[in-house]
Amino acid sequence: MFAVIKTGGKQYRVAANDQFEIERLPGEAGDSVSFTEVLMVGSTIGAPFVAGATVVGEIVEQTRGPKVISFKKRRRQNSKRSRGHRQDLTLIRIAEILTDGKAPSAKAEKAAKPVADTTSDAAPKKAAKAKPAAETASDEAAPAKKPRAAKKKAEGEEA
Repeated sequence: MFAVIKTGGKQYRVAANDQFEIERLPGEAGDSVSFTEVLMVGSTIGAPFVAGATVVGEIVEQTRGPKVISFKKRRRQNSKRSRGHRQDLTLIRIAEILTDGKAPSAKAEKAAKPVADTTSDAAPKKAAKAKPAAETASDEAAPAKKPRAAKKKAEGEEA
């Protein structure tokens, strides 16, 4: 049986024990992931997703793709620009394809985490970290530093 899943803005046709590279997913080698955005299972087509279908996989390796060079040159303008890019990738091995809301087997269930599409435009922003109380107290007790210009000026008057 095969399934079509959606992750990283792309669609992949997968079957049990398939290994392939997808856009970077959070996690380390050995972690399990479950893909809930299943577009098709066998001959069942979803609208847009198949209800109760899940594909469970395991992260084999976090890796990077080949380097791609983007070189632009404008003739007779003394203008050129070279940029390199390596895409972050995750190597995945598909463990099982589940239908009808079935739970993963004990082997595949280790730590199956649902995968959300992290490549959307509305990515959550990190919240600013607050300083612990011990750090703020030490900052208040320390004397304020003089700006460099004022420090040099004061040294010049003393000499």
